[in-house]
Amino acid sequence: MASPALAMRTCLVVIARDEAACIERLLNSARPWVDEMLVLDTGSVDATPTLAVACGARLEKFLWCDDFAAARNAALDAAGADWHVLLDADEWLISGGEALAALRQTPANFVGTIALQDQFLDGALRHAQSRLSRVLPGNIRYAGRVHEQPHHSLPIQPLNISVGHDGYLPDRLLAKRGRNQRLLLQELQVQPERAYLWYQLGKDCAVYDEHARAEQYFEKAAALPHPEQGWWFDLVTRRLFALKQLKAHEAAIQFAQTQLGICAASPDFFFALGDLLLDFAADTPEQAPHLLPMIEDAWRRCLELGERPDLSGAVAGRGSYLAAHNLALVLDGTGRAQEAADLRRAFAG
Repeated sequence: MASPALAMRTCLVVIARDEAACIERLLNSARPWVDEMLVLDTGSVDATPTLAVACGARLEKFLWCDDFAAARNAALDAAGADWHVLLDADEWLISGGEALAALRQTPANFVGTIALQDQFLDGALRHAQSRLSRVLPGNIRYAGRVHEQPHHSLPIQPLNISVGHDGYLPDRLLAKRGRNQRLLLQELQVQPERAYLWYQLGKDCAVYDEHARAEQYFEKAAALPHPEQGWWFDLVTRRLFALKQLKAHEAAIQFAQTQLGICAASPDFFFALGDLLLDFAADTPEQAPHLLPMIEDAWRRCLELGERPDLSGAVAGRGSYLAAHNLALVLDGTGRAQEAADLRRAFAG
């Protein structure tokens, strides 16, 4: 064990409001691995505070002011630990407790990222992964009214920590519909040239199937200057889907052509491209002979790239079984039943 002089105190830091349905899941998953848990309640009228205390968390109160960074920072000030682990009430620790425990013997001189596994429904339950900075040295604070980000100049280190998130499932989406859009629009009045905010606004519309509005905001984000950011792959994929839903196939293809080099390593990009081209072929049968080889090539490219969970927004299966399923349908439809059967067998299970 580390000597007391070297031991670093760790604290799970949560902001929550009316999260009685899931707060216990989060706290119970993290409790064995951290020294303390702090829940900052922003105005619950359900049993969230009582459940948090029963799970062993320290409870603090905060008057909500439409500013997530302000709430996060108030929670961090109250926690006052050497290491802070920031998770939301609709998240839970899947694996990586040992990495959290190891922070007690780790100097707080970097920001750690966790692998967030988003659950969503797309005909079936799917999982998308992104890496987020959620393990912070004690002095780091947030900025941003919504989709807030920690501000720092420290090196970033990926940690072997996996966290589940089911906030995109239908019942939870319904409960918070409109909240983020309102806050994003307020933030954009202050920072109208920040591409990331327009992307997040488009993403928020997309999860509610508001495709026309999503495309409006994605187009704005794509036109603004933006440094190399992991979220760009997700923006491109989501924009292709929105344009497909709007039947703006030619505009989508033109946009995809500008992204071929940038997204060359993303199976999600090629999966969305194949999906877009297939929809275009269905709507314009006279062009199908020209489009089918391009569709096949897109899904073969997915399989060549394989799974890339390190890319933000990556959906499990787009580099493997989902792409193989779609490609097998094309092979069946073009008289290559044996090749389709071999492909299905290769990706069975």
